[in-house]
Amino acid sequence: MLDTTTQDDVTQFLGSFGKALEQGDIDAAVGHFLADSYWRDLVSFTWNLKTCEGHDEIADMLRAQLGATQPTGWRIAEGETASEEGGVTTAWIEFETAVARGYGLIRLKEGKIWTLLTSMVELKGHEEPAGFDRPLGAKHGAGKNRTTWAEERAAEARELGYSRQPYVLIVGGGQGGIALGARLRQLGVPTIIVEKNDRPGDSWRNRYKSLCLHDPVWYDHLPYIKFPENWPIFSPKDKIGDWLEMYTKVMELNYWTRTSCKSASYDEATKEWTVVVDRDGEEMTLKPKQLVLATGMSGKANMPKFPGMERFKGDQHHSSKHPGPDAYRGKKAVVIGSNNSAHDICAALWENDVDVTMVQRSSTHIVRSDTLMEIGLGALYSEEAVRNGVTTEKADLIFASLPYRILHEFQIPLYDKMREVDAEFYAGLEKAGFWLDWGADGSGLFMKYLRRGSGYYIDIGASQLIIDGEIKLAHGNVKEIVEDGVVLEDGTKLEADVIVYATGYGSMNGWAADLIGQDVADTVGKCWGLGSDTPKDPGPWVGEQRNMWKPTQQEALWFHGGNLHQSRHYSQFLSLQLKARMEGIETPVYGVPDTYHLG
Repeated sequence: MLDTTTQDDVTQFLGSFGKALEQGDIDAAVGHFLADSYWRDLVSFTWNLKTCEGHDEIADMLRAQLGATQPTGWRIAEGETASEEGGVTTAWIEFETAVARGYGLIRLKEGKIWTLLTSMVELKGHEEPAGFDRPLGAKHGAGKNRTTWAEERAAEARELGYSRQPYVLIVGGGQGGIALGARLRQLGVPTIIVEKNDRPGDSWRNRYKSLCLHDPVWYDHLPYIKFPENWPIFSPKDKIGDWLEMYTKVMELNYWTRTSCKSASYDEATKEWTVVVDRDGEEMTLKPKQLVLATGMSGKANMPKFPGMERFKGDQHHSSKHPGPDAYRGKKAVVIGSNNSAHDICAALWENDVDVTMVQRSSTHIVRSDTLMEIGLGALYSEEAVRNGVTTEKADLIFASLPYRILHEFQIPLYDKMREVDAEFYAGLEKAGFWLDWGADGSGLFMKYLRRGSGYYIDIGASQLIIDGEIKLAHGNVKEIVEDGVVLEDGTKLEADVIVYATGYGSMNGWAADLIGQDVADTVGKCWGLGSDTPKDPGPWVGEQRNMWKPTQQEALWFHGGNLHQSRHYSQFLSLQLKARMEGIETPVYGVPDTYHLG
């Protein structure tokens, strides 16, 4: 017979918690949490992405938001069963607010909440037309002068941006802009995506030819349309480009190619943006109410300014502009940097008979792809996870349910295990002189990514070339560039016919500076990072990714970026925030942090 004790206990707990919230008894509601507890809310309570830590922060949020939120109906999600393991009870939950339906994940310890995730699923009265509510498509019956679907799409393309304005303008047509555009399309929000390239997917096609995704397919699905069952685990860049191009077409996105933004300004009186764009040679002015910069976390290249760069007689470029190895066969290359792009480019150059040297300026975290797949991702994003009922959507929420404050505690043992499994591999790298690290606290790749977005390489072969001495290794900062190479601070000279600057990318608010003005960029401040006070992620602690997918200090300006996983997952919450504003739904925002760092 099925043991229903855990299920009954959680049901009773949710009833008590829900009653306290409905009665406005904040002390009683807070009393349902452990002293050391975390409530992460994705829009449903805070109209923000916000993690409240401990009783005082939870109470403060409820005092500010409970009256407007009016949560009801707390229950175990339909079809789900609560579970208990190691003293922690876990359950998927559903609830409602005055304007929305929510879904979440609760973890109980000692009969109280340890972690609570609440997320907005849909706005009441503005549900996506799917399932039983999907559009009919065909027009049954008869009528004169009826328009076809193709004619209606053509009319929309003629009108939007010309005779009528979009509500949302998305600048940047990579995976972030495309995922968000698809969400907004399903919500009926008039949206234009502008992209400087010739075709959707060109932001991938234009990268170095050996580029492949380092994340596995289960981690990378776009909203609504998953990759086919026979899609490769690691997608080549051109294949991803073709998928994105197909996706924009079948999802009916208003996607303007060969379009660049020249300027943007916000009118506080009219609450709208004036954005001047060049669309394939035609200057146009758009007047959206909301402006989203989806130009990519890895979009604004950090091109260094080393003394003597103008003297160099060979080719030199940022890694984002690297054409591939073909033109450099038999020549000497120096790659400045030691993260993902640097390793990929060095390996491709070596494969094409280029004498290549990597310049490592600081330590790098390395994890082997196979080991990361098995130990780091397997429980959530793998074929086994799918077979065990962990859908992509559930995996996203499980990962999102672990508060950033304690996420490293879950990551450290995984990376300790990886270090143990691949001990011989790491010994070989250290013997070769490679500077290794495991993050500021041993928490590895994901925390480095979330804190700073750099400092790591997922090994797919380049590390062995370093171990074997096929990719040469040099250390130190660059003193100057000379006519025929690179001189390091210790006097070492590296001869080069080509220099690749794999020196990373700047904060996304740099795009705001270019497009709108430095004053707005400074008002918004640094994008990305948690305030962990670890290298390249200065404090104070903010507990969420700075400025990403949520309200900023500049009204009606939003940032959307990250990897395919983040583009998929967080586009849901950004689209709901934008839809609510279009419909005039009250969106009292709680917890926009102060600006501490300009970029």
